[in-house]
Amino acid sequence: MPRAETAQRRVYLDANATEPLLPAARAALLAAFDQIGNPASVHGPGRAARALLEAARETIAQRFGARPADLVFTSGGTEANTLAITGLGIGRRRIIGATEHDAVRAAAPEATILPVDSAGRADLAALEQILAGTDDAFVALMLANNETGVLHPIPAAARLCHRFGAHLHVDAVQAAGRLALDWAALGADSLALSAHKLGGPTGVGALLLAPDAADRLVPLIKGGGQERGRRGGTPALAAIAGFAAAASTPPADLAPLRDAAEMAARAAGAIVCGAGAARLPNTTCLALPGVAAETQVIALDLAGIAVSAGAACSSGKVARSHVLAAMGLGELAGQAIRVSLPWNVCADDITAFAAAYQAMARRLARRAA
Repeated sequence: MPRAETAQRRVYLDANATEPLLPAARAALLAAFDQIGNPASVHGPGRAARALLEAARETIAQRFGARPADLVFTSGGTEANTLAITGLGIGRRRIIGATEHDAVRAAAPEATILPVDSAGRADLAALEQILAGTDDAFVALMLANNETGVLHPIPAAARLCHRFGAHLHVDAVQAAGRLALDWAALGADSLALSAHKLGGPTGVGALLLAPDAADRLVPLIKGGGQERGRRGGTPALAAIAGFAAAASTPPADLAPLRDAAEMAARAAGAIVCGAGAARLPNTTCLALPGVAAETQVIALDLAGIAVSAGAACSSGKVARSHVLAAMGLGELAGQAIRVSLPWNVCADDITAFAAAYQAMARRLARRAA
Protein backbone atom coordinates (compact mmCIF):
# COMPACT_ATOMS: atom_id res chain seq x y z
CA MET A 1 0.00 0.00 0.00
CA PRO A 2 1.55 3.38 -1.02
CA ARG A 3 2.54 5.73 1.79
CA ALA A 4 0.42 8.87 2.11
CA GLU A 5 2.19 12.11 1.19
CA THR A 6 3.17 14.30 4.13
CA ALA A 7 1.90 17.88 3.96
CA GLN A 8 4.64 20.46 3.64
CA ARG A 9 5.47 22.24 6.88
CA ARG A 10 4.82 25.97 6.59
CA VAL A 11 7.04 28.45 8.40
CA TYR A 12 5.78 32.02 8.78
CA LEU A 13 8.60 34.61 8.97
CA ASP A 14 6.76 37.75 7.86
CA ALA A 15 5.73 39.26 11.19
CA ASN A 16 6.50 42.81 10.07
CA ALA A 17 3.67 42.46 7.57
CA THR A 18 1.38 41.21 10.34
CA GLU A 19 1.87 39.23 13.52
CA PRO A 20 -0.15 36.11 14.32
CA LEU A 21 -2.97 36.95 16.70
CA LEU A 22 -1.96 36.49 20.33
CA PRO A 23 -4.21 34.12 22.34
CA ALA A 24 -4.99 36.89 24.84
CA ALA A 25 -5.97 39.24 22.02
CA ARG A 26 -8.19 36.60 20.43
CA ALA A 27 -9.96 35.96 23.74
CA ALA A 28 -10.51 39.69 24.37
CA LEU A 29 -11.71 40.23 20.82
CA LEU A 30 -14.26 37.41 21.01
CA ALA A 31 -15.51 38.46 24.44
CA ALA A 32 -16.02 42.05 23.28
CA PHE A 33 -18.22 40.91 20.38
CA ASP A 34 -20.86 40.12 23.01
CA GLN A 35 -20.95 43.80 24.03
CA ILE A 36 -23.89 45.23 22.09
CA GLY A 37 -23.88 48.88 23.20
CA ASN A 38 -22.50 51.94 21.41
CA PRO A 39 -20.01 53.80 23.65
CA ALA A 40 -21.75 57.07 22.77
CA SER A 41 -25.15 55.91 24.07
CA VAL A 42 -26.29 56.92 27.55
CA HIS A 43 -28.30 53.80 28.39
CA GLY A 44 -26.93 50.82 30.31
CA PRO A 45 -25.48 48.87 27.36
CA GLY A 46 -23.91 52.09 26.07
CA ARG A 47 -22.31 52.83 29.43
CA ALA A 48 -20.95 49.28 29.57
CA ALA A 49 -19.45 49.68 26.12
CA ARG A 50 -17.98 53.02 27.15
CA ALA A 51 -16.42 51.43 30.22
CA LEU A 52 -14.79 48.76 28.04
CA LEU A 53 -13.50 51.39 25.61
CA GLU A 54 -11.97 53.56 28.32
CA ALA A 55 -10.43 50.59 30.14
CA ALA A 56 -8.71 49.61 26.89
CA ARG A 57 -7.57 53.20 26.36
CA GLU A 58 -6.04 53.30 29.83
CA THR A 59 -4.30 49.94 29.36
CA ILE A 60 -2.72 50.93 26.05
CA ALA A 61 -1.76 54.41 27.24
CA GLN A 62 -0.06 53.07 30.36
CA ARG A 63 1.77 50.43 28.34
CA PHE A 64 3.47 53.13 26.26
CA GLY A 65 3.99 55.74 28.96
CA ALA A 66 1.12 58.06 28.04
CA ARG A 67 -2.04 59.35 29.70
CA PRO A 68 -5.41 58.03 28.52
CA ALA A 69 -6.31 61.56 27.40
CA ASP A 70 -3.29 61.51 25.07
CA LEU A 71 -4.57 58.55 23.01
CA VAL A 72 -6.74 58.77 19.87
CA PHE A 73 -7.97 55.49 18.40
CA THR A 74 -7.62 55.13 14.62
CA SER A 75 -8.15 52.41 12.02
CA GLY A 76 -4.44 51.54 12.04
CA GLY A 77 -0.92 52.84 11.65
CA THR A 78 -1.50 54.41 8.24
CA GLU A 79 -4.35 56.55 9.55
CA ALA A 80 -2.43 57.43 12.71
CA ASN A 81 0.55 58.63 10.68
CA THR A 82 -1.63 60.47 8.17
CA LEU A 83 -3.64 62.15 10.93
CA ALA A 84 -0.45 63.43 12.53
CA ILE A 85 1.16 64.59 9.28
CA THR A 86 -1.92 66.29 7.84
CA GLY A 87 -3.51 67.36 11.10
CA LEU A 88 -0.38 68.79 12.71
CA GLY A 89 1.85 69.60 9.74
CA ILE A 90 -0.41 72.17 8.12
CA GLY A 91 1.49 75.38 7.39
CA ARG A 92 4.78 73.88 8.55
CA ARG A 93 7.82 72.74 6.64
CA ARG A 94 7.52 68.96 6.67
CA ILE A 95 10.70 66.89 6.93
CA ILE A 96 10.69 63.11 6.68
CA GLY A 97 13.40 60.46 6.77
CA ALA A 98 14.60 58.92 3.50
CA THR A 99 13.65 55.44 4.69
CA GLU A 100 10.13 56.17 5.95
CA HIS A 101 7.21 53.89 5.23
CA ASP A 102 5.24 54.64 2.06
CA ALA A 103 2.26 55.74 4.19
CA VAL A 104 4.36 58.62 5.54
CA ARG A 105 5.84 59.43 2.13
CA ALA A 106 2.39 59.54 0.55
CA ALA A 107 1.02 61.83 3.28
CA ALA A 108 3.82 64.37 2.72
CA PRO A 109 4.83 64.19 -0.95
CA GLU A 110 6.37 67.67 -0.87
CA ALA A 111 8.46 67.01 2.24
CA THR A 112 12.15 67.71 2.56
CA ILE A 113 13.95 64.34 2.66
CA LEU A 114 16.38 63.76 5.51
CA PRO A 115 19.25 61.47 4.43
CA VAL A 116 20.44 58.41 6.30
CA ASP A 117 23.89 56.92 6.74
CA SER A 118 25.06 53.63 5.22
CA ALA A 119 23.51 51.71 8.14
CA GLY A 120 20.14 53.41 7.65
CA ARG A 121 20.23 55.81 10.63
CA ALA A 122 18.94 59.37 10.33
CA ASP A 123 21.64 61.95 9.67
CA LEU A 124 21.19 64.29 12.65
CA ALA A 125 23.84 66.73 11.43
CA ALA A 126 21.78 67.19 8.27
CA LEU A 127 18.63 67.57 10.36
CA GLU A 128 20.24 70.29 12.44
CA GLN A 129 21.24 72.15 9.29
CA ILE A 130 17.71 71.94 7.90
CA LEU A 131 16.09 73.03 11.15
CA ALA A 132 18.49 75.95 11.55
CA GLY A 133 17.05 77.46 8.38
CA THR A 134 13.39 76.74 9.19
CA ASP A 135 11.00 78.80 11.32
CA ASP A 136 8.32 76.15 11.92
CA ALA A 137 8.99 72.49 11.12
CA PHE A 138 7.22 69.16 11.42
CA VAL A 139 9.62 66.20 11.44
CA ALA A 140 8.51 62.58 10.91
CA LEU A 141 10.90 59.74 11.74
CA MET A 142 10.16 56.06 12.29
CA LEU A 143 11.54 54.47 15.44
CA ALA A 144 12.30 51.16 13.70
CA ASN A 145 12.51 50.60 9.97
CA ASN A 146 10.01 48.10 8.65
CA GLU A 147 12.45 46.55 6.14
CA THR A 148 15.78 46.44 7.98
CA GLY A 149 14.75 46.81 11.64
CA VAL A 150 17.29 49.64 12.02
CA LEU A 151 16.51 52.00 14.91
CA HIS A 152 16.75 55.76 14.51
CA PRO A 153 18.28 57.79 17.38
CA ILE A 154 14.90 59.23 18.36
CA PRO A 155 15.77 60.75 21.79
CA ALA A 156 18.65 62.70 20.22
CA ALA A 157 16.42 63.75 17.30
CA ALA A 158 13.75 64.91 19.78
CA ARG A 159 16.22 67.08 21.67
CA LEU A 160 17.37 68.60 18.40
CA CYS A 161 13.82 69.25 17.18
CA HIS A 162 12.80 70.90 20.42
CA ARG A 163 15.88 73.13 20.42
CA PHE A 164 14.57 74.60 17.17
CA GLY A 165 10.89 74.55 18.17
CA ALA A 166 10.02 71.74 15.74
CA HIS A 167 7.40 69.03 16.23
CA LEU A 168 8.69 65.43 16.14
CA HIS A 169 6.29 62.72 15.07
CA VAL A 170 7.43 59.12 15.47
CA ASP A 171 6.08 56.14 13.55
CA ALA A 172 6.47 53.41 16.18
CA VAL A 173 4.34 50.84 14.34
CA GLN A 174 7.12 48.27 13.96
CA ALA A 175 8.80 48.92 17.32
CA ALA A 176 5.75 48.50 19.54
CA GLY A 177 5.55 44.94 20.80
CA ARG A 178 9.17 44.21 19.83
CA LEU A 179 10.91 46.68 22.19
CA ALA A 180 10.24 48.21 25.59
CA LEU A 181 8.74 51.50 24.43
CA ASP A 182 8.30 54.58 26.62
CA TRP A 183 6.87 57.64 24.88
CA ALA A 184 8.20 60.06 27.49
CA ALA A 185 11.72 58.64 27.23
CA LEU A 186 11.64 59.05 23.45
CA GLY A 187 10.66 62.71 23.77
CA ALA A 188 8.36 62.64 20.73
CA ASP A 189 5.42 65.04 20.38
CA SER A 190 3.23 62.44 18.68
CA LEU A 191 3.52 58.72 18.08
CA ALA A 192 1.71 56.20 15.85
CA LEU A 193 0.82 52.62 16.81
CA SER A 194 -0.84 49.68 15.05
CA ALA A 195 -2.43 46.72 16.84
CA HIS A 196 -1.74 43.99 14.32
CA LYS A 197 2.01 44.60 14.37
CA LEU A 198 2.11 43.64 18.06
CA GLY A 199 -0.13 40.59 17.95
CA GLY A 200 -3.51 42.31 18.04
CA PRO A 201 -6.24 42.40 15.37
CA THR A 202 -6.09 44.33 12.12
CA GLY A 203 -8.14 47.47 11.62
CA VAL A 204 -7.18 49.41 14.75
CA GLY A 205 -4.32 51.65 15.82
CA ALA A 206 -3.70 54.75 17.85
CA LEU A 207 -2.08 58.16 17.80
CA LEU A 208 -0.50 59.51 20.98
CA LEU A 209 -0.52 63.30 21.25
CA ALA A 210 1.25 65.67 23.62
CA PRO A 211 -1.23 68.19 25.12
CA ASP A 212 -0.07 71.11 22.97
CA ALA A 213 -0.24 68.92 19.87
CA ALA A 214 -3.75 67.75 20.75
CA ASP A 215 -4.89 71.37 20.95
CA ARG A 216 -3.52 72.06 17.47
CA LEU A 217 -4.75 68.89 15.73
CA VAL A 218 -7.09 69.29 12.75
CA PRO A 219 -9.25 66.13 12.44
CA LEU A 220 -8.84 64.01 9.34
CA ILE A 221 -12.25 62.36 9.83
CA LYS A 222 -15.01 64.54 11.24
CA GLY A 223 -18.14 63.09 12.78
CA GLY A 224 -20.15 62.93 15.95
CA GLY A 225 -17.50 64.13 18.36
CA GLN A 226 -15.92 60.77 19.17
CA GLU A 227 -12.35 60.73 20.50
CA ARG A 228 -12.86 64.25 21.92
CA GLY A 229 -13.55 65.55 18.42
CA ARG A 230 -10.17 64.41 17.14
CA ARG A 231 -11.40 61.43 15.09
CA GLY A 232 -15.02 60.83 14.14
CA GLY A 233 -16.73 57.47 13.78
CA THR A 234 -18.02 54.76 16.08
CA PRO A 235 -15.00 53.02 17.59
CA ALA A 236 -14.22 49.40 16.66
CA LEU A 237 -14.80 48.21 20.19
CA ALA A 238 -13.93 44.53 19.79
CA ALA A 239 -10.73 45.32 17.89
CA ILE A 240 -9.79 47.90 20.52
CA ALA A 241 -10.26 45.29 23.27
CA GLY A 242 -7.96 42.94 21.36
CA PHE A 243 -5.45 45.79 20.92
CA ALA A 244 -5.36 46.35 24.69
CA ALA A 245 -4.80 42.66 25.38
CA ALA A 246 -1.95 42.50 22.86
CA ALA A 247 -0.37 45.66 24.25
CA SER A 248 -0.36 44.07 27.71
CA THR A 249 1.82 41.18 26.50
CA PRO A 250 5.56 41.74 27.14
CA PRO A 251 7.83 41.55 24.07
CA ALA A 252 9.80 38.34 23.51
CA ASP A 253 13.58 38.36 23.08
CA LEU A 254 13.96 36.99 19.57
CA ALA A 255 17.49 38.28 18.93
CA PRO A 256 19.18 34.86 19.41
CA LEU A 257 16.93 33.26 16.79
CA ARG A 258 17.38 36.19 14.42
CA ASP A 259 21.16 35.93 14.84
CA ALA A 260 21.00 32.21 14.06
CA ALA A 261 19.07 32.92 10.86
CA GLU A 262 21.64 35.54 9.88
CA MET A 263 24.55 33.19 10.53
CA ALA A 264 23.05 30.57 8.23
CA ALA A 265 22.30 33.13 5.52
CA ARG A 266 25.78 34.66 5.70
CA ALA A 267 27.28 31.20 5.29
CA ALA A 268 25.34 30.99 2.02
CA GLY A 269 26.70 34.33 0.76
CA ALA A 270 24.08 36.77 2.06
CA ILE A 271 24.78 40.33 3.19
CA VAL A 272 22.91 41.62 6.24
CA CYS A 273 21.68 45.13 5.47
CA GLY A 274 22.02 47.54 8.40
CA ALA A 275 24.08 45.08 10.43
CA GLY A 276 26.20 47.88 11.92
CA ALA A 277 23.24 49.58 13.61
CA ALA A 278 20.98 48.81 16.55
CA ARG A 279 18.00 46.89 15.16
CA LEU A 280 14.77 45.25 16.14
CA PRO A 281 15.44 41.84 17.68
CA ASN A 282 13.06 40.09 15.27
CA THR A 283 14.13 41.59 11.92
CA THR A 284 16.86 40.93 9.38
CA CYS A 285 17.21 42.13 5.82
CA LEU A 286 19.25 39.71 3.70
CA ALA A 287 20.66 40.61 0.29
CA LEU A 288 21.80 37.82 -2.02
CA PRO A 289 24.01 39.43 -4.69
CA GLY A 290 22.89 38.75 -8.24
CA VAL A 291 19.51 37.21 -7.32
CA ALA A 292 16.33 39.27 -7.59
CA ALA A 293 14.30 39.65 -4.41
CA GLU A 294 11.13 38.38 -6.09
CA THR A 295 12.93 35.21 -7.19
CA GLN A 296 14.06 34.58 -3.61
CA VAL A 297 10.61 35.16 -2.13
CA ILE A 298 9.02 32.74 -4.60
CA ALA A 299 11.71 30.11 -4.12
CA LEU A 300 11.39 30.20 -0.35
CA ASP A 301 7.60 30.13 -0.56
CA LEU A 302 7.79 26.98 -2.65
CA ALA A 303 9.99 25.53 0.09
CA GLY A 304 7.35 26.36 2.70
CA ILE A 305 8.96 29.54 4.08
CA ALA A 306 6.97 32.80 4.06
CA VAL A 307 9.14 35.93 3.89
CA SER A 308 8.80 39.22 2.01
CA ALA A 309 10.74 41.78 0.04
CA GLY A 310 10.35 45.20 1.60
CA ALA A 311 7.00 46.47 2.85
CA ALA A 312 3.83 44.41 2.50
CA CYS A 313 1.74 47.35 1.27
CA SER A 314 2.43 47.28 -2.48
CA SER A 315 -0.53 45.23 -3.79
CA GLY A 316 1.57 42.09 -3.99
CA LYS A 317 4.31 43.76 -6.05
CA VAL A 318 8.02 43.35 -5.39
CA ALA A 319 9.91 46.52 -6.28
CA ARG A 320 13.37 47.95 -5.72
CA SER A 321 13.57 49.07 -2.10
CA HIS A 322 13.74 52.84 -1.56
CA VAL A 323 15.04 52.06 1.94
CA LEU A 324 18.08 50.15 0.73
CA ALA A 325 18.63 52.64 -2.09
CA ALA A 326 18.76 55.46 0.47
CA MET A 327 21.41 53.46 2.35
CA GLY A 328 23.56 53.47 -0.80
CA LEU A 329 23.30 49.75 -1.49
CA GLY A 330 22.91 50.13 -5.26
CA GLU A 331 21.85 46.94 -7.04
CA LEU A 332 21.38 45.16 -3.73
CA ALA A 333 18.26 47.30 -3.24
CA GLY A 334 16.50 44.90 -5.62
CA GLN A 335 18.14 41.76 -4.27
CA ALA A 336 17.14 41.72 -0.59
CA ILE A 337 14.44 39.94 1.36
CA ARG A 338 13.04 40.71 4.80
CA VAL A 339 12.87 37.97 7.40
CA SER A 340 10.82 39.03 10.43
CA LEU A 341 10.22 36.62 13.27
CA PRO A 342 6.76 36.41 14.89
CA TRP A 343 6.16 36.08 18.61
CA ASN A 344 5.50 32.33 18.26
CA VAL A 345 8.63 31.46 16.25
CA CYS A 346 10.65 28.44 17.44
CA ALA A 347 14.12 27.03 16.87
CA ASP A 348 12.77 24.44 14.42
CA ASP A 349 11.41 27.28 12.25
CA ILE A 350 14.89 28.80 12.02
CA THR A 351 16.41 25.42 11.22
CA ALA A 352 13.90 25.00 8.40
CA PHE A 353 14.61 28.50 7.12
CA ALA A 354 18.38 27.92 7.20
CA ALA A 355 18.10 24.72 5.19
CA ALA A 356 15.75 26.28 2.63
CA TYR A 357 17.79 29.47 2.28
CA GLN A 358 21.09 27.67 1.81
CA ALA A 359 19.60 25.28 -0.76
CA MET A 360 18.03 28.23 -2.59
CA ALA A 361 21.26 30.21 -2.57
CA ARG A 362 23.27 27.29 -3.98
CA ARG A 363 20.75 26.70 -6.74
CA LEU A 364 20.26 30.35 -7.74
CA ALA A 365 23.92 31.25 -7.46
CA ARG A 366 24.72 28.56 -10.05
CA ARG A 367 22.09 30.04 -12.38
CA ALA A 368 23.37 33.60 -11.83
CA ALA A 369 26.89 32.43 -12.68
